[in-house]
Amino acid sequence: MARILIVTGEASGDLHGANLAKALKACDPEVSLAGVGGRAMEAAGVQLVEEMGRFDVIGMVGPLALVSIIRRFFMMRRLFRSKRWDTVVFIDHPGLNLRFAYFAKAAGLRVVYYIAPQIWAWAPYRIWWIKQRVDHVLVILPFEKALYDKAGVPCTFVGHPILDAVADRYDRAGLRKKFGLPSEGRVIALLPGSRAHEVQVLLPLLVEAVEGLARREPETKFLLAQASTIHDNLLHPLLATSRVPITVVKEQANEVMASSDLVLVASGTATLQAAVVGTPMVLFYRTTAATFLIANLVIRFVVRVKWIGLVNLVAGRTVVPELVQTAATGQRLYKEALRILEDRFVYDEMKRDLAQVRAALGEPGASKRAAEAVLAVCRL
Repeated sequence: MARILIVTGEASGDLHGANLAKALKACDPEVSLAGVGGRAMEAAGVQLVEEMGRFDVIGMVGPLALVSIIRRFFMMRRLFRSKRWDTVVFIDHPGLNLRFAYFAKAAGLRVVYYIAPQIWAWAPYRIWWIKQRVDHVLVILPFEKALYDKAGVPCTFVGHPILDAVADRYDRAGLRKKFGLPSEGRVIALLPGSRAHEVQVLLPLLVEAVEGLARREPETKFLLAQASTIHDNLLHPLLATSRVPITVVKEQANEVMASSDLVLVASGTATLQAAVVGTPMVLFYRTTAATFLIANLVIRFVVRVKWIGLVNLVAGRTVVPELVQTAATGQRLYKEALRILEDRFVYDEMKRDLAQVRAALGEPGASKRAAEAVLAVCRL
């Protein structure tokens, strides 16, 4: 019986970890799965070692962040040594997972990295770390394989797992009824991110945009997709500032997108989800001034791409607007949303472009192919 430990660190990784777990059990019903993840992984049959939400220290500053990271390093090192895992699978979240891979390898474990670091976008030197710490890399974009092959890192292209998490089509009328919305009329989805610090910064911008859109079209309805990592006590005080009703839907981002005419979405995996669902969007992101200054310094030296949005990166051109930092304001979100919603040509063209992005991601079944590759490593 293969014993596999799955480690992730945020909501999108929890989703991919859950799909991988289901595929592993389908391929080998006797497989034993443990992991560091969230509710989705637990529901998929993974015995959680630690809840993912307790481990996301991104955005924390000062001594508190340092103490949290050090505590996590010690806990993970003990975890790797506690059992003879056949394989440890790290999913995305390279800031910490690449470091944890060092401890896993030092413990004598086989290491698989699923949804590998984007060395093609920034910090290509990390390929050296990966070569030292990872036995097999599973990539989700077709052009990534050539980079790892060139570096001599065993690699398999499995396709994008988001295609396994998004239905081929959705019953829009049925979803609107489920969410208490009228079958006709404008509906706008709000996705402020899956990390606490993101929501604190970005949700007030969405509230400002919502109020402008409601003044323009009073019958507009607004749905906010709440990630599993965002607690009510963080979200509700921020929403209380809105003079416009916003309906909150928990852990159903795809359904929220599918029932909507437009998505206002924080940069991240959710942008690709919206593309696969096929709903036009405006992408935005803002962080603290200090973080942005550091990011700018990094960008000058290591970033190799023109866009921050996965949709535009996959397309190789600007398909959806990106509002970043000073451009990410409630007023700009409002104006971009109106531009797309009120120009039928722009709206339809974006839908066609998003369909092309979905096609570029390959065929469904990435989770199954990834599971087969993980089990093959277990047998080595």
